[in-house]
Amino acid sequence: MYEAKGKIKVIFDTQTFPSGFSKREFVVTTAESKYPQDLKFEVVKDKCGILDNYKVGNDVLVNFDVRGNEYNGKYYVSLSCWKLSGGSGGGGDEYSQEMPASAEPSAEDLRKADDFDDDIPF
Repeated sequence: MYEAKGKIKVIFDTQTFPSGFSKREFVVTTAESKYPQDLKFEVVKDKCGILDNYKVGNDVLVNFDVRGNEYNGKYYVSLSCWKLSGGSGGGGDEYSQEMPASAEPSAEDLRKADDFDDDIPF
């Protein structure tokens, strides 16, 4: 899980493919270092509409995962946004998507209140 903070530079139109899959991309310019970076993120399926609540120039915080795949001997990387929230510049509603099944649960997710009733001293 990664996060980036910056201003929205570009919001692209939704792309729909023959298979029925859809995605929407947007670019955020980060200014956390000496050299600002333009990072392209994507949201997929029914979450494409969340970008309608944002405008170019809005400050945002993007939580994302790095995805990679191979197709016909070529390798591709995408930054898959799973949470988008407005910063001080406003924005819109917060978008949060369930983490994929392949994501590791946190220690808090695995811990239950009754897990600590054993006699082990450590």
